[in-house]
Amino acid sequence: MPGLYFEEFSEGQLFRHPIRRTVTETDNVLFSTMTMNPAALHLDHHYAANETEFGKPLVNSLFTLGLMIGISVNDTTLGTTIANLGMNDVVFPKPVFQGDTLRIETKVLSKRRSKSRPLAGIVTFEHKAYNQHGDEVASCTRQAFMHAKSVEEA
Repeated sequence: MPGLYFEEFSEGQLFRHPIRRTVTETDNVLFSTMTMNPAALHLDHHYAANETEFGKPLVNSLFTLGLMIGISVNDTTLGTTIANLGMNDVVFPKPVFQGDTLRIETKVLSKRRSKSRPLAGIVTFEHKAYNQHGDEVASCTRQAFMHAKSVEEA
């Protein structure tokens, strides 16, 4: 299913994305090593068990951020995004561990037509990730530069 065009978004619109994803140890190790993050907190079970309050490795928070936004793409912006303009207010209120299954919700906070490109607009999304217990584990706002179907708003 293709993403939505600028005109198809409305303020307050809520997407409860049907795709869920269980995070694996491989996800965490690959992401951490590919991004050159050698933190024992993510990679060393012995360290995590004996020297952290969590007792096990934490999933890399940037993986969680990417997964949260990535899951939203199919229902919202697949093929209709020109570019991401930024992510703000990124928070991780609870940790994510291997074996956690994340579900994502996206809310449209605002939208405005581009002043310089009449066939585009900026949509501000709020993304939230929840684990299998219903705990919020991540959130952010994201501004996406979106294709429009026409110059005039539908």
